[in-house]
Amino acid sequence: MLSEISAELLETMKKSASVLKRAEIPFVLAGGFAAYARGGTSSDHDVDYLLREQDVEPALAAFAQAGFRVVRPPEDWLVKVFDDDRLVDLIFRPVQHPVTDEVLADSEVMPVNAVHLPVLSATRLMEHKLLTFSQHHCDFARALPLARSLREQIEWDRVRANTKESVYAQACLYLLSLLEVIPPQ
Repeated sequence: MLSEISAELLETMKKSASVLKRAEIPFVLAGGFAAYARGGTSSDHDVDYLLREQDVEPALAAFAQAGFRVVRPPEDWLVKVFDDDRLVDLIFRPVQHPVTDEVLADSEVMPVNAVHLPVLSATRLMEHKLLTFSQHHCDFARALPLARSLREQIEWDRVRANTKESVYAQACLYLLSLLEVIPPQ
């Protein structure tokens, strides 16, 4: 069952998806709510969408017109909008890779609480999670539940290939294989 804050965020997810759909802006649901849509655990702090950088300004205009508060943070890979105090991240360069038509196509339209949305593939969700690890942040506690809950939906050979340059991702994948969550390489 969703917590109260997650239930409120679910309403924000529906409302914000509606804004993007009406504005005809290509997007995919990502992050915790994409995991939730695919059978994983729900998000408790924000809603994440991926969109192309060229669609950021039209998206912000649509959100402002719909009554969302627009924030341009110092980070150069996302913008933020707020539905009251509930955060929606509009990410155009996750893990230092631009969102492209190919990224948007790596999704599937799924029902999420009675709204049909394009949801990022479990494989790319896992890749993004692993590629966030660095010498400054390497907490596998968030990747392990994602891998466990979505393991049958994830193309592990693709994840290994697309994260091979990250020693932190490789360490997490090794741990997942030791825990018998994924097959060894």
